[in-house]
Amino acid sequence: MIKKVLVIIPTYNESDSIVLLLNRINKVIQELKNSYDIEVVMVDGNSSDETRELAYSLRLKNLKIIHQIQKNGIGPAYKEGFEFGLKGDYSLFVQMDADLSHQPEELAKLLANSSTKKLVIGTRWMEGGSVINWPRHRRFVSKLGTRYASILLGLANRDLTSGFRVLPKELLEKLDLSTIQSIGYGFQIELALNAVRAGFEIEEVPITFIERENGESKMSLSIVFEAWKVVTAKGFKRVIVRR
Repeated sequence: MIKKVLVIIPTYNESDSIVLLLNRINKVIQELKNSYDIEVVMVDGNSSDETRELAYSLRLKNLKIIHQIQKNGIGPAYKEGFEFGLKGDYSLFVQMDADLSHQPEELAKLLANSSTKKLVIGTRWMEGGSVINWPRHRRFVSKLGTRYASILLGLANRDLTSGFRVLPKELLEKLDLSTIQSIGYGFQIELALNAVRAGFEIEEVPITFIERENGESKMSLSIVFEAWKVVTAKGFKRVIVRR
């Protein structure tokens, strides 16, 4: 049975990478067509460059574009992508960054490990995983953030902020996405926590993460602080409830 898959890609000013990314994904779509019917929805936060125009120019039949009126962050973008997909007949949902840090060619192994009962997370910090072109301080912050979240939230996972994931429809139907308030990468942590609380397993699959070569990173101190604040609040709430 061929499974229908929706790849959700939030974008904001990604004109330097979007054409190459979509062409690489389209090649993967053709390679996997006997097992998966893959479509892509690009949720664009009103890019001020030519991101949408370049995407439209490719005339890809498996591509849909949602044009948001303003940039709201990856959390709201993913929510809109999920809501769009749940109105269709997709059985699997993929989260993926637009800056070529996630390799479309690794989509096959993430999908191969998916099921109706688990969230699959592409993981950098495990055997077989790797990070290319990241300075030492970025590696430290990423590892520390996941370690901090794992301890406070009681999650035995090694890359909770990773944005390369596969979610089953059953998980999204069970979650109340309105309870996830993070707009930055804290969204990924909240989503994983809610998945576990809903009774779903998390499976980690090694991936190669490559730092963007073009464009500007969307990471900022405010996004880091938001994630820290959310994790700390939920962690202390967990301790109080247990006591």
